[in-house]
Amino acid sequence: MSVNLKELSKKPDILTPGHRLCAGCGAPIAVRQLLSALDNPVVIANATGCLEVSTSIFPYSAWNCSWIHNAFENTAATISGVEAAYKSLKRQGKVKEDFKFIAFGGDGGTYDIGFQSLSGAMERGHDIVYVCYDNGAYMNTGVQRSSATPLGADTTTSPAGAVVPGKLQHRKDLTAIMAAHNIPYVAQGSPSHFTDLIKKMKKALAVKGPAFINVLAPCPRGWRTETSETISLLRLAVDTCFWPLYEVEDGKWNLTFKPKEKKPVEEWLKHQGRFRHLFKPENRHLIDQFQEYVDKNWETLLKRCEVS
Repeated sequence: MSVNLKELSKKPDILTPGHRLCAGCGAPIAVRQLLSALDNPVVIANATGCLEVSTSIFPYSAWNCSWIHNAFENTAATISGVEAAYKSLKRQGKVKEDFKFIAFGGDGGTYDIGFQSLSGAMERGHDIVYVCYDNGAYMNTGVQRSSATPLGADTTTSPAGAVVPGKLQHRKDLTAIMAAHNIPYVAQGSPSHFTDLIKKMKKALAVKGPAFINVLAPCPRGWRTETSETISLLRLAVDTCFWPLYEVEDGKWNLTFKPKEKKPVEEWLKHQGRFRHLFKPENRHLIDQFQEYVDKNWETLLKRCEVS
């Protein structure tokens, strides 16, 4: 499945300029790349979060499509209901166009609060695409830890101090959990590898039934990084194999990018203020634990994809 960048550049923006997301935010970069894969009219449901509040400040909207704001927990349920209603109207001959249905949620509204809703929508088999923009915490409400927050991260609810050195648990592997739902298509992507990401969205839109895409989306405020570093941080996340790029099509695991040289994970960690305390001598063991976790997951992924 090819990506013609010249043709994509001619498409009108669905997420238009003028929103109030922060400079350097990974979410709008990912959303605009993903929506460039669309060739059909679309209905988008958006969980409460940075993407929602910053693109719909009354009386304005940055969305050039049918768009629904949902609570944290029910985006997947809402888009499921819209898709079911559309199918009924289609059978009755009241709707002629072929619509697509997409939900966007951050990691708080996907990994945690909205997981029950998401799992149910996937199990029921709705013809939808759910996209998680994973910035690793509840950034919109003050940078609280989520189950997507990596080990050792300093957040307002996992503060790094003399007693506790940041978050004590590893992050949840939601992409693998969604693959375990045995849905037609699951993928993990990054805006730094945009042709790979757009191809994955095209595949997700093409399948009949549910699809899920997990996208890493840096938050300069929560990660405590420079706004100009977003794409370079994404590349490092991929090159260190903290955020490997792969897809699962009808149960078959495929690696879509393998770094020529797997970099140590501290190359990614050291650019982020939320991990600065890990480089103190007394916390160095947490970097070793982090590396062991990444290495183990990478080896497991290679086996699943049958790549040596």
